[in-house]
Amino acid sequence: MSATRDEGAGAGRVRHTIEDGVARIVFDRTAARNAFTFAMYEELHDLCGALEADAAVRVVVLSGAGGKAFAAGTDIAAFRDVRTAQDALAYEDRIERVLGRLESLAKPTIAMIAGACTGGGAAIAACCDLRVAEAGARIGFPIARTLGNCLSVRNLARLDALVGTATVKEMIFTARLLPAPEALAKGFLTEVAPDAQALEARVAELAATIANHAPLTLAATKRGLALARVGARAQPGAGDDLVVSCYTSADFREGMEAFLAKRAPRWRGR
Repeated sequence: MSATRDEGAGAGRVRHTIEDGVARIVFDRTAARNAFTFAMYEELHDLCGALEADAAVRVVVLSGAGGKAFAAGTDIAAFRDVRTAQDALAYEDRIERVLGRLESLAKPTIAMIAGACTGGGAAIAACCDLRVAEAGARIGFPIARTLGNCLSVRNLARLDALVGTATVKEMIFTARLLPAPEALAKGFLTEVAPDAQALEARVAELAATIANHAPLTLAATKRGLALARVGARAQPGAGDDLVVSCYTSADFREGMEAFLAKRAPRWRGR
């Protein structure tokens, strides 16, 4: 299964395919280092909803076309109409609507990063569950050197959860792009592959592994961690619905029976 939407020459598109439980999303605007137009953001948002509803999808991999960039953030032309307080807040609300939808996707997400991963592209990667890059990748937010805008508090919170306050300040203040090995050491990346070919192979292996695991367990883990991040762990009963949904599921019974019978479980996501 595949779908594309082409908005005209140079406008870019967000392509996707689904095979063996793995959905692959590709940001395709290579002439602009996969910089996002508003149309591409909306396409990503809608695609997240479609993949959420598709029972055949177990894991989602996101990458940039061309091998030179994951995504270079928002197309600069989109900022020309941002002049007032209302414009600025409307822009951030629009982007957060997309990032929040990606982050809340119940299925595991993997950012496969080759080349530059900057600005809004790095924000997209930060919303994914796992981030695997090739050794030549560079990650950062050079806005203090380029546009002079700022990250929203929600994006700062995502980064802070990954790399800590000191590293967030360093990244923003210096406008430096972190080499992949340093981004791994500081917690932004989960793995680094030696080259593009090894990156593709490792992500394929990782996606196949996750696609064969219990979907309710994965979804409950994502939701539980989101609740814990906003302080819900201090609230009695927080996340009880997640525990109940897993322990009373047909998948849980199947897992036990398969374990006892020494066979692979057949997960159905219910």
